Amino acid sequence: MPGLAAGWLVSSFVLTSLLVGAAIYYARRRGMLDQPGHRRSHRIPTPRGGGIGVVVAVFICASGALLTLSSPISTLVVAGMAAALFLVALVGWWDDHRPLPVWPRLGTQAAAVVLFSFTLIATNLSWYWFPLLLLAGMWSINLHNFMDGIDGLLAQQIVFVAGALGCLAWSVAEPALAIGAGTVMTAGVGFWLYNRSPARIFMGDVGSGSAGLLVFVFSVLLWRVEPSLAWAALVLSSAFVTDASLTLLTRMTGGRSWHSAHREHLYQWMVRSGMSHAGVDARYLGWNLLIAAPAAWWMASHPEAALPIAVAIYVMAAMLWLVMKRRCLQRPAAGGRHVAA
Repeated sequence: MPGLAAGWLVSSFVLTSLLVGAAIYYARRRGMLDQPGHRRSHRIPTPRGGGIGVVVAVFICASGALLTLSSPISTLVVAGMAAALFLVALVGWWDDHRPLPVWPRLGTQAAAVVLFSFTLIATNLSWYWFPLLLLAGMWSINLHNFMDGIDGLLAQQIVFVAGALGCLAWSVAEPALAIGAGTVMTAGVGFWLYNRSPARIFMGDVGSGSAGLLVFVFSVLLWRVEPSLAWAALVLSSAFVTDASLTLLTRMTGGRSWHSAHREHLYQWMVRSGMSHAGVDARYLGWNLLIAAPAAWWMASHPEAALPIAVAIYVMAAMLWLVMKRRCLQRPAAGGRHVAA
């Protein structure tokens, strides 16, 4: 059994690495290049669509781990996860080749979340959870897409969150779920090697949307086997959830289109104020390792305190977001001028 588990983890890493390398060649041949512009944070044309490597590796290896290792997760739910991943990846891959309007993308993403949710309901989950699952799944897919705007940030987030979810699953004696999440982590490492600053390829919509779906899926599966860990799972994504949510809220209250391209997330303000991509990544990683991970561990050890700790972490994250954004607006950019709003 340990050998089989290690095999799934290594296979996910190797398969991702090989496929991302091939995706660079494919993207250059097809002209799938993200061009620099005033709404983007990179300076040279860069291939996109590398997330296909993560998708294929996880489709095979995570499903394989959940089906071949001892698991309380039913075959129907695993099939629902795989089908949902296929749908989200398909619409993202299409959008990477030929941009789609927002509503077909959202419709396909909603269909994927509904499909996965129905497999949970078919395996004894109450129907009253369906609206929350739909909202959480759609938001996770899109917030990870919004947060994929600089080198390495989304890749390192997937490595952290998936790895931490795997550790939480292992702590409650769920090896299949732990290794399934672990394959997402090792796939993320395989992609990060190409995506770290300066990036050789971007994840693209095929990868960013799929990453959001996978965070949602494995968080829900962890909640199904141990409900007390739901708050810990939510805290692991606090950096991304806070940045994406507050940015969306400020854009909507300011009368701006929520789905149009922009550079108003905190990580983008930080780059605009003169920080390097690697420097911004390090700050988000610092939050994850110094705040989110210890809080999640404490919440797992003391479930009776999980909810107030989760609230405190998100309040802290929101306050830090406000302080950091104000500093970015006041800080002179690389050219000596202040960053414009």
